[in-house]
This record gives sequence, structure tokens and C-alpha cells, in this order.
Amino acid sequence: MADKRDVVIIGGGHNGLVTAFYLAKAGFKPLVLERRAQLGGAAITDEFYPGFRCSTLAHAAGPIRPDIVRDMQLEKNGLKLITPEVGVTALSPDGRAMVLYNDAKRAAQEISGFSQRDAAKYPEFQASLAKMGKVLAGALALAPPNIDDPSKADLWGMLQTGRAVRKLGKKDMYRLLRWGPMAVADLVAEFFETELLRATIAARGIFGTFLGPWSAGSSLVLLIRAAGDSHPAGSAHFAAGGMGAVTQAMTAAAKAAGAEIRSGVEVIEVRVKDGAATSVVLSTGEEITAKAIISNADPKRTLLKLVDPTHLAPDFVLKLQHYRMPGTVAKVNLALSGLPSFTALKGGNTDALGGRIHIGPEIDYLERAFDQSKYGSFSAHPYLEIAIPSISDPSLAPAGKHVMSVYVQYAPYKLKGSNWESQRVPLGDTVVKTIAQYAPNLPSLIVSHQIITPQDLEDTYGLTGGHIFHGELSLDQFFTMRPLLDWARYRTPIQKLYLCGSGTHPGAGLTGGSGANAAREILKDLKK
Repeated sequence: MADKRDVVIIGGGHNGLVTAFYLAKAGFKPLVLERRAQLGGAAITDEFYPGFRCSTLAHAAGPIRPDIVRDMQLEKNGLKLITPEVGVTALSPDGRAMVLYNDAKRAAQEISGFSQRDAAKYPEFQASLAKMGKVLAGALALAPPNIDDPSKADLWGMLQTGRAVRKLGKKDMYRLLRWGPMAVADLVAEFFETELLRATIAARGIFGTFLGPWSAGSSLVLLIRAAGDSHPAGSAHFAAGGMGAVTQAMTAAAKAAGAEIRSGVEVIEVRVKDGAATSVVLSTGEEITAKAIISNADPKRTLLKLVDPTHLAPDFVLKLQHYRMPGTVAKVNLALSGLPSFTALKGGNTDALGGRIHIGPEIDYLERAFDQSKYGSFSAHPYLEIAIPSISDPSLAPAGKHVMSVYVQYAPYKLKGSNWESQRVPLGDTVVKTIAQYAPNLPSLIVSHQIITPQDLEDTYGLTGGHIFHGELSLDQFFTMRPLLDWARYRTPIQKLYLCGSGTHPGAGLTGGSGANAAREILKDLKK
């Protein structure tokens, strides 16, 4: 006989845990089922070499939405967030470094060593991003409205957003409307003349996407990120103990609220009867029925694999098959016997290494890296985002030793005439070679490494296509069109089956926004 539950949530990633918390808090008893032995999805910490621990995938928070941190009492549940004074250190091949502090005045002082004009424009740009980000944050916290038949709540939300946009003033309102569809390369060129600064800010508009800095709409990604963090190049939000500490705190909060969480349990099917989801089937053969089934997996995995597509209209299946989610990011984690010496940071300025480190010195450098991926090759000169979290959190490595976490872009999920197993080592070699141009002693410090390819992201971590955001963050896959037009309110064409992962609005990194928004909409149905 099938086990009966109120709610079943497929996937114990951060959005699934956030959804479970809010449903449990409302009096329901959600059961979270996680395929892997370890909870957390992309926010996990692993020991990849004896004594060396690292955030395996995501190494920085989105940042997490403040209301979620407060509601889940994450700090009381053991989370300690670390925000270094330096947001980003951008390295130049000519042996210089631009250290962008979170404090706009200190950042401007650093920029003045490259350009007095850029130093003057930087605070203005940050102020505009802060104003727009505040408006966007309000919109991102709402469920997208029902375009055909908006409810009173939809109309009220749109009215509030409209008022907020008008309050921006003429100049910033015009900027908001104009910037969204722009290529981020054009946007940064309007403000700054220094290539290193342009590229560092532009990188925020392309990270994790199949977009280059000259791609239309890449400015939208920058604006979405400004909703949580107005610093033009972004800040660094780490967690003591690695990003696994975030989802451990979320797990504790969800359990305390009344959720049940099981790991090492794989859902292989969502059963549908008369157009409604009735149960999930586990790999063991066990069946669990529920009043509602919520998937934290991506839309394609949920609706084209876990569900038999015969339960869906052919035109919906066709549209979902064309939902774009081509992965472009790989991850390399290094165990190091010491701290690398970066040529640009004479005297070993460890403060400058405490945040994120950017390698991608020019717009053209970033675009050329993107070009190679379009034709099925990983970049010979990749754009890298590096963190050395053991500087601010020595618990991650033995005394005097360090871990280095490297996002690698672009590494396309589909390789032309090859496969990722044969290209794993060449990818790692390329990354080390690229960093060694800025830190010549790095190769001699490497004790061990972990190389995670886009294929690994799909096979091991369940990210279809290796896409870290469960789908492209683009103009046609955003807000009322995420994942598809008419299906952006966390519901699916199958009754009682919902989505809560990053493939839903707002879907931008480790913020918890999709999970919180989904919980609010699902509760409306459960309470009827």
C-alpha cells in the first residue's frame, strides 16, 4: 500500500529546502526526497582531498534574500556568513591589479590609479544600480502575474512595481527601460574607459550563461544580480565551512518547522491520473501519494523525464524541448601547499585575495572565450572567477595550506568531436596554465585537484545540460516567460504538480527566491 503524505518535494537543494520550510511553517507536513546521500544540491561542501574541504560547486551565495535569512533564522541554525571588505580583485596581464572594495569610495580610489574619469563615474553607476536594484528586488519577490486573467493580487503587485519605477525619477527610469535589452559591453562602455574595469563589471552579466558580453540582453543579467547586491562587479558572500553550511542551516530550519527530509532516495517517476499528479515512485519501487508534488529539479527533468510526456499537450512538450539550458560552466578545486604569489599583488596582499578574483582582462577576451564555446570547444583562454576561501576560513585546509575554488567559463556541455571524459585533464591543465600567468608559483603548490565538467554537473548533480541556473537567464526566459509563457507561476499543466527550482522566476543563483515565491503560490492552492 502506498505511503500517504501531505506534500512531497523532489530534491533537497536550497530552493526545495526553502519551500519545505514555508509549507511546514504553514502547518503542512512536507516530505523532502533527495537523490544523493548529501543534501544541498549545488550548495555543498566536500573533502576532496584529505584535510582539504571546499564548496564543491557554488562558492558564493547569491546573496540569500534577507527575508529568508530572517524567517528561517539561518544564523541561529548555525550559518555564519563571511563578507570580505574586498568584493573583487581584477588581474591584468601587465602585472597590475584593480582591487574593488565594497565601499564605493575605496573602490574609486583604487580605480583612480587607472583612470580619474572612471573613478568619478563609478559611484554614480553604483548609485543607479542600487536604485534600480531596489525596484527589481520587489518585482523578483512577486510571482509573475497571470497575463490573461490577473487577480487582484497581481494587479496590486504590478501597481506597486509601477509606482516604484516612477519614483526612480526620469533619468533612472529611462536607464532601467533602456539597459535591460542592451549588450552589457555597450552598457559598461557608456560609463567607463578602462578595459579591465569594463570587463570585470561585464562579467557579472554573463556568468553562468550562454551569452557573451556583446550578446543582447546580457545587461538584464547584471540588473537581476543588482537586485541583491548593488556593487557593480558584485561582492563576495561566503559561508564559514563552505556553502554546505547554508543548506545545513536550511535543513535544520525546515526540520524544526515540521518537515521530514530523506536523503539517498531517488524519485524515478511522477504518476499522473486524470490530469493530476497522484504519487511519486522511488527507485526501490516504493510509492508515496501526496496532495501536492513539488519538484526542485529543472523543468525538463521534471516534465520530460519524471513525468510521461504523453500527459502533456504536444505544443507544450515542443516548447519545453526548446527551453534553452546549454551549460557553459566547469569547476576546478585545488588543494594547495601554500598561498600563491600573484605578480600584481607585491608583498602578498592577502586582503585583496579574500574576495573573488577575476581573470578576464578585456571585453574582447571574454567575447573570444565565448566564441570558442559556440563552436563546441572549451576556451583556451577562459574567463575565470577564483576564490581562496581558506584565507577567511582556515578550517577548510590544514594550517598554512589553502584551497582554491575556480569557476571556468566557457566550457560547453556539448563538445564537437570529443567528450568530457577525454577533455577533463586538458581542461584542468588549461585552468592552471591560465592562473599561472598571474601567479607563476601556482603549479608547484598543487597537492591535488578536483575537476568537475558540465557532464558531471548533469550526471552527478542532476543539472540537465550542465546548466547551473536550470535554464538561460535571457529576455525570452525571464519573469512571465520562465520557464514558459503562461506557466511562470510555479504551476504546471498537470494539476497538483509544481516547480520550485531555479528554472522558475527569479532563478538567479543561490538566493532562495524561487523556493520562497513557489511556497507562497502553492499554499494558495493547498489552503483552498
